[in-house]
Amino acid sequence: MARIKVRKGMPSVTLDKAAFADRLRRRFYDPAFDSLQVEIDRIIDAAWDAYDHSRKAPRTRRAGSGYADPGYELSVEWTATRDAVARAERRQKSAASRSRILLISGSPRSDQTCPGEISKTYRLVKIAEEVFRTERGFEIELLDLSNLTSEYGRQIHPCKGCVSTAMPLCHWPCSCYPNHALGQVNDWMADIYPMWAAAHGIMIVTPVHWYQAPTTLKSMIDRLVCADGGNPDPSSTGGKDPRKAKDLEMKGWTYPRHLAGRVFSVVVHGDAAGAETLRRSLSDWLSDIGMIGAGHKAEIDRYIGYYEPYASSHLALDRDTALQEEARNAARALVQAVKLLRRGELEQPDARVKDPRPK
Repeated sequence: MARIKVRKGMPSVTLDKAAFADRLRRRFYDPAFDSLQVEIDRIIDAAWDAYDHSRKAPRTRRAGSGYADPGYELSVEWTATRDAVARAERRQKSAASRSRILLISGSPRSDQTCPGEISKTYRLVKIAEEVFRTERGFEIELLDLSNLTSEYGRQIHPCKGCVSTAMPLCHWPCSCYPNHALGQVNDWMADIYPMWAAAHGIMIVTPVHWYQAPTTLKSMIDRLVCADGGNPDPSSTGGKDPRKAKDLEMKGWTYPRHLAGRVFSVVVHGDAAGAETLRRSLSDWLSDIGMIGAGHKAEIDRYIGYYEPYASSHLALDRDTALQEEARNAARALVQAVKLLRRGELEQPDARVKDPRPK
């Protein structure tokens, strides 16, 4: 079989040292750093050396047995994330473990920074959380994505689209970050992957932003692409070698579904338009990666204060006791689905059907 060509042709984005130093120096704009210019210059020199020599992963160790290339130097940070995911997966599969719900608040709004007010999403999340707290044998992990906008150094770096070059180039968990040469560090996904792996049920509560998911939620969704078909062995592609990845995929790829079999519920709210579209998109995405919907009452889209002033939207939520109860029902449905799942009484009807068009 002929090897597929790796296409090139985009302009260089390499910086010279002056441009690099200018960008890095902007991090020290505060006058509090004025007395530290000598130290900052030394930091810039060290950072430039890492950039100039492309030291993406400055700390590595040999992959060892169980990998396609035992001598490949794996990032110790990626290895730590992989180990955390593996522990979470073992816990999730253990019959002795408590049932675990990952409850996700998708709104970027926070009263800890601008806009200075709690989000309606977070209020609905806390309403759902009350349901889970009353269930014996359940534990809840709350993932509040508004921390991306309100917490220092908290970020989710963008997906680089490795899948579109070749599926095996997308590693599980993602190995694109951290990239120390480019200063792309503090990637929250290293903590989020184990959260998903440990969960039996996932509940997403989110607003709609311009007919789509908020950037906070969408960033996480994009970076979860590696959960559906991702390669657990970076050594098999020599890290990020696109030619090796293409060759591997063309020989036949199994597309492992790392989060399949978990159950989900979705609550989407809006103010004027787009809630139904986003609810369908989220449900389709979760189903597409092999997860199982918890039923009709677990997937809802509603409007709060339809075309009313934004300033009074919390009052509208106060009045909408039906929506509050629907959020509880979405949580209750998820609880029942998790119970059935763990008793072996819930199975995706098409689980044994062979897909003639694997992604």
